[in-house]
Amino acid sequence: MIAADVVIVGAGVVGTAIARTLAQCELSCTLVEAGNDVGTGTSKANTAILHTGFDAVPGSLESRLVARGSTLLREYADKAGIPLELTGALLIAWSPEQQAAFDEIVDKARRNGYRLIRQIPTAELYRREPCLGPGAIGALEIPDEAVICPWTTPLAYATEAVLAGARLLLATRVTAVRPADNGAAYELDTTAGPLACRWLVNAAGLGSDIVDRMVRPGTFTIRPRRGELIVFDKLARKLVNHILLPVPTARTKGVLIAPTVYGNVLLGPTAQDVADRADTATTAGGLNALLADGRRIMPGLVNEEVTATYAGLRAATEHHDYQIDVDGERRSACVAGIRSTGLTASLAIAEHVVDQMAAAGLRLGKRARSSPPVMPYIGEAGMRPYQNAGLIGADPAYGQIVCHCERVTRGEIRDALAGPIPPADRDGLRRRTRVLNGRCQGFYCAAALSELMSGSPK
Repeated sequence: MIAADVVIVGAGVVGTAIARTLAQCELSCTLVEAGNDVGTGTSKANTAILHTGFDAVPGSLESRLVARGSTLLREYADKAGIPLELTGALLIAWSPEQQAAFDEIVDKARRNGYRLIRQIPTAELYRREPCLGPGAIGALEIPDEAVICPWTTPLAYATEAVLAGARLLLATRVTAVRPADNGAAYELDTTAGPLACRWLVNAAGLGSDIVDRMVRPGTFTIRPRRGELIVFDKLARKLVNHILLPVPTARTKGVLIAPTVYGNVLLGPTAQDVADRADTATTAGGLNALLADGRRIMPGLVNEEVTATYAGLRAATEHHDYQIDVDGERRSACVAGIRSTGLTASLAIAEHVVDQMAAAGLRLGKRARSSPPVMPYIGEAGMRPYQNAGLIGADPAYGQIVCHCERVTRGEIRDALAGPIPPADRDGLRRRTRVLNGRCQGFYCAAALSELMSGSPK
């Protein structure tokens, strides 16, 4: 039986952030993930926005952790080489009723500690976004909103944790949890065999209520909310200068248009409650509704080529705030209901949870200050390997392009396959390199990738 001081269930962006934080302490840590890679659930399929928290509910735990997490992740991204672009956001009113909500939104932002929000006139809005559709009557500027890579972030956290000694068990599903009688707090039955631990952290995302009920009487229920999105080709990028936000409603933040760090443009998401926790299918109705909204917001965008469509599931609950609870008596922590702000808040959530665990009796030992791993850069704002003459001169593999749509080289693919957490399949390789992510969706490079992934000679 594998024994650890702490077992973390779930290797999404929150679970990996917690593992990274705990791995810096003098204790053993095991990270368990049902998928075959880190970040395969909600973490891989979102709008990839690094929020300021201007629109969170003032006084909520989410508000505090998003604001703190935004600061921490900006610093971490700079050190780890995670692609991040400070685009700023414009929240646009299309009716007098929406414009009337501006005062409340500004007041909420200031109560959340964000004071740079300001209203701009219609003329300035159209000067800054000349491709915007007709009919907008004003906007709020939020200059510190940014876009970030949602794939590199959890991979960086997990890589740092593994390099610090954490054990990562992928393709491992927890099937039962019971109290232990051998000095540990829990014994876990998993598809990879039994585990034992002194503390259990539940960061299982869409399955967090199921794991929670294995430990204690349930206090929440996951209500999956599906968000469909459309990815437009890189030729559309010139149309959009900022993240374009709608005035939110009580149920959803609405449909936005946003650049991505990969040079594409996103339109979405929808917001539909579904019963199936694995239902990430896109629908004709959802995509048509997005195109109708896109045609109104930015008519020229919907005339551009569509590279891909996808859907993600947000782990919503019946509660409006994060469901984070640390129980010293049970020696367990539950981190659930994080929804769409988990990427931004991830490092602050980890900081908060670990501090709460220490206050509840977990001995952390001396905390080490490790440097983040420098991750391969897969954004468009910085230098990629195919552009780096010095790198190519030292190793010609970085000049041999395999995926021409995304300019991914043989050297990058080789490095990803040999990394501390190698990909298990093509989707994992996509998230590490951008291969297969372009307009041909692998039509050109699939055969070469199969050869490389099988280890066959050229």
